[in-house]
Amino acid sequence: MNTSKNKSADASQSQSAYARLLEMIRAGNLGPGDRLTETDLAQRLDVSRTPIREAMRRLEADGLVVHEPHRGAVIRTLDYNEVMELYEVRAVLESTAARMAARSASEIEISELATLNGEMAKVIGDADEVFRLNRQFHLGLLDSAKNRFLVKSVNALQKTLLILGPTTLAEADRAEETVDEHEELLVALRNRDADSAEAAMKQHIEKAHRMRLRQLRDRVRPLDEE
Repeated sequence: MNTSKNKSADASQSQSAYARLLEMIRAGNLGPGDRLTETDLAQRLDVSRTPIREAMRRLEADGLVVHEPHRGAVIRTLDYNEVMELYEVRAVLESTAARMAARSASEIEISELATLNGEMAKVIGDADEVFRLNRQFHLGLLDSAKNRFLVKSVNALQKTLLILGPTTLAEADRAEETVDEHEELLVALRNRDADSAEAAMKQHIEKAHRMRLRQLRDRVRPLDEE
């Protein structure tokens, strides 16, 4: 019995460590090229090395961590072409999800999406809360598309995008635009207009892509250009 309880506790600690490391990557506290060691992360998260080891294995399986000669485990770095390709795939997958949701989403599901968007509008300025609600909105839309393989594909892609760091929604103007773009999508869903839903989502992702590229350019701009 004790062995079973110990395994359950280890699994829980490993899941917690994994979730916290994902959040550190998203927030930019662990960035591309940063070296990861079990000892350092265990100290930072105040856990033993075992759950850290398991969490790092999961991050490696997700493609977020790679091993470099003489350095060991590091956060993966995405080049410009990879970012372009990721957003191209994201636009295809999520616009497809929007088209499918226009046909299969229940009235309750659409209402829940509208509620999330309304809550998001109220917290603009709080980047973390805006990110959380925006993620819930997109996950809710995916669920309403009623396609498990699509959900799995988008979730995997979203994890890779975490490497890019802080959300573009940290900028109030982009958050406001996002709420408006969500509303346009909701109109299409209520009208069961699959073409308009697909187009609205594609435009939404393309705007996020442009904002992300601008954000990345600003990060690498030389100091004398600022």
